[in-house]
Amino acid sequence: MNSTSRNLQTIVFVLIAVGMIALALGGYLTSVSRILLNPLVEVQAWVYSRFQAAQDLLRAPQDMARLQQRNLQLEAQVSQLQAQIIELQQQLTEARILSALVDFARANPENRYQAAAVIGRDPSPFLRYIIINRGSDDNIRRGMPVVTQQGLVGRIDAVTANAARVQLITDSASVVNAKIQPSGAQAVLKGQTSGDLFLDMIPQGVSVGVGDLVLTSGLGGGYPPNIVIGQIAGIRSQPQDLFQSATVQSVVDFNQLEIVLIIVNFRPVNIEPLIPQGTQP
Repeated sequence: MNSTSRNLQTIVFVLIAVGMIALALGGYLTSVSRILLNPLVEVQAWVYSRFQAAQDLLRAPQDMARLQQRNLQLEAQVSQLQAQIIELQQQLTEARILSALVDFARANPENRYQAAAVIGRDPSPFLRYIIINRGSDDNIRRGMPVVTQQGLVGRIDAVTANAARVQLITDSASVVNAKIQPSGAQAVLKGQTSGDLFLDMIPQGVSVGVGDLVLTSGLGGGYPPNIVIGQIAGIRSQPQDLFQSATVQSVVDFNQLEIVLIIVNFRPVNIEPLIPQGTQP
């Protein structure tokens, strides 16, 4: 009897299963399955989201440490690249300056030049000097003129074995015999405490104008002739004065000097003992 009932139960379960499969294949149980499964899906999604949140919370310190380390690495790389860019820009600037100086030397073959780098400046606001990295070991001598591709810078004032001091033409003690083009008038260029250039002793009857070119005259033996100094920026002329005067805008930017040229084949001539007292400029 028990065996028969078990067989009947098995047959009934099989029939029910087959019927459920048939109903499911026919689409009759879709709404029922949705009703039964949706809560399970939502519960599963909620459990998974909480698990992910807990997992992220546990990983956060490690991720933060990795991010900080990566950020430090990137900052170091950026700093290194910036330093390389600055170095390349400096090298490019120096290359351009050297190229311009070479062109200048080729255009003025009558002189021999020695290039020098500016390695220091006089800290005094009243003195206008620079220090260069060439000295007596390089056959540099006191009085040699110093120029750039733009024009006159000054002359060697003091020399050691491997360095020299250059007195700029803007120094208040600097005096340069000059001439004005196109008139050809002779004058005396003097530096000022302010760093400006003042052109004095221009003959009263000579016509000079703003923009006229100022060059070294070669008189006095201090500088070779025809080195560009600058242009006249302003003129002061009074009928009762013996001479005219003018301000001069230098063609050289003295604040940006990095490399200069020394005219090594020029030897200055000291003619002061030959000039009567009271007539020196």
